[in-house]
Amino acid sequence: MERFETESLALMPGQKVQAKILSHQPWGVIVEIIGYENIGLSVSIDMIQQFSRPTLPYDELLALFPPVGSRVDAVIEQISRLTPPVSVRLSIRPADLESLTWRCDFCGGPITLGPGGDALVLDSRSNDGPGSHTIVSHRHCLAERIRPENGGERARAWTVGKKGAAFS
Repeated sequence: MERFETESLALMPGQKVQAKILSHQPWGVIVEIIGYENIGLSVSIDMIQQFSRPTLPYDELLALFPPVGSRVDAVIEQISRLTPPVSVRLSIRPADLESLTWRCDFCGGPITLGPGGDALVLDSRSNDGPGSHTIVSHRHCLAERIRPENGGERARAWTVGKKGAAFS
């Protein structure tokens, strides 16, 4: 048995994906991410959390549920690899598909995930056993927390993933 499931590491918060609707639930839909059907993911879209308003009757909310078997564009909102199966929460809100905004796990401020954003996604793992935890951070929040004498790592926090970044 592998210590860490690694196939899902290709999935990150803010990433756009295609999803196939498998079933309806009272709170939302169960889906599979196209291209990742065989890696043991638990994937859902919480339709109540995304679209419910106090004035929206439940039957009108249900009408927003995509039909079973249909494909939808989505963006990864959250991912948890702490225990199997890997759990993924997707968003299909039009605004999120354009640019997903989340909260920095260090300062709590808003952060844009995806192209043009300033987010870093960190997966932390323990030496003691399986599982990992995903942390979303502003570049400056991570860089400020790295010891000043570790200048190379501080510099990398500012440049990782940016075009033309040189690493040594």
